[in-house]
Amino acid sequence: MKIGIRSEDKGPWERRTPLVPADAARLRAAGLEVVVQSSARRAFADAEYRAAGVPVQESLADCEVIVGIKEIPPEKIEPGKTYLFFPHVIKGQAANMPMLRRILEQGATLVDYERIVDEHNRRLIFFGRHAGLAGMINSLWALGLRLAEEQIPSPFAALRQARTYADLDAADEDLRKAARAVAARGVPPEVHPLVVGFTGTGNVSRGAQEILDRFPVDEIRPEELLAGDPSRFADPRRIYKAVFAEEDLFVPKTSGEPFDLADYYRRGAEGYRSVFESFLPQLVVWVNGVYWDARYPRLLTLEGCRRLWGPGPGPRLRVIGDISCDVRGAVECTLRATDPGDPLYVYEPETGAVREGVRGRGPVVMAVDILPAEIPRESSTDFSRVLSGLLPALAQSDPRGDFAAWRLPPELRRAVIAHRGALTPDYAGLAKFL
Repeated sequence: MKIGIRSEDKGPWERRTPLVPADAARLRAAGLEVVVQSSARRAFADAEYRAAGVPVQESLADCEVIVGIKEIPPEKIEPGKTYLFFPHVIKGQAANMPMLRRILEQGATLVDYERIVDEHNRRLIFFGRHAGLAGMINSLWALGLRLAEEQIPSPFAALRQARTYADLDAADEDLRKAARAVAARGVPPEVHPLVVGFTGTGNVSRGAQEILDRFPVDEIRPEELLAGDPSRFADPRRIYKAVFAEEDLFVPKTSGEPFDLADYYRRGAEGYRSVFESFLPQLVVWVNGVYWDARYPRLLTLEGCRRLWGPGPGPRLRVIGDISCDVRGAVECTLRATDPGDPLYVYEPETGAVREGVRGRGPVVMAVDILPAEIPRESSTDFSRVLSGLLPALAQSDPRGDFAAWRLPPELRRAVIAHRGALTPDYAGLAKFL
């Protein structure tokens, strides 16, 4: 099969590619026919693919397999082709049902990166770490802006938005300068102790922590925030990091019951409630990286926001970096997603209003929903490394005939949402959303 690398067209900020020039060239050297669609916006220029020996062409009409990143407009789905991208359909997302319907009508095949998982349902290919990297840079940048708005000088004022750096190495220069300033002069007294809370322990959270760990950091246990021991946070030349797992965030509704993770995932909000709000007055920055859907309790509700920002001076919390970006989800004051060109707004609990920028009585919300696109070369390189290892098995297989007869490795087979115009057995339930 001829494999075509698609030019992304969902929005002006998407600059990632599923296959970087070096990996595309290695696939060609291994005997696969790989080409790339011309793009003036992609982080890897056409000239870089040509230099690697990968043909560049305007159309992918002659390709049997199309690999991309974001959703494809329904009108661009072609008959009989095999598509690999992030379709965002497995929850029955209404916005993407016309696209899925078109795939079925065109007799096409859909492989969902999100469902390329191992036997334990762990994702094998993802951008989560890079969302965390970019999200933490943006959250610290937002903190610098918010403090400047309050007339508070800080080491974070010199940081920039992730997308404005040429690469992570360039961002590192500014991050390490800010870290040296914290180590030498400390954080502003108005935000000492500067506590950064991370909800979630997966790839997103770990990526965000990688950035914060460039600073002088002491990790504390969540319960220490409520212990009332000021000596634990005495040094203004340190930033304090607290990582919250599920057992720190939720308790059973029945008093005296112990927390049980499997039971929490089974019963969700029916059997458990959030206690995270009690920690929020101690945080200056909150970075959210948890998976959420309507079965589970929210971490912060709009009513909780009204309590926190009620009469009085208000909490110390300046910035919510909602990297997971579930609109009105775990962070209910994430009222909308933002894009890299307009990434920040303030939610004002008293009125329920949203104000662009960092001014207002309420938290600054950073809710960019394509954060890995802000560091496109690094995120594409890591993604491509994994995808390029999976493609030979797909390209050398025969998708004709019944799905049951299609010989694919199990990790790819689990990800096939539709095969030749029909939903596969594991995803037959999506029919009700169509």
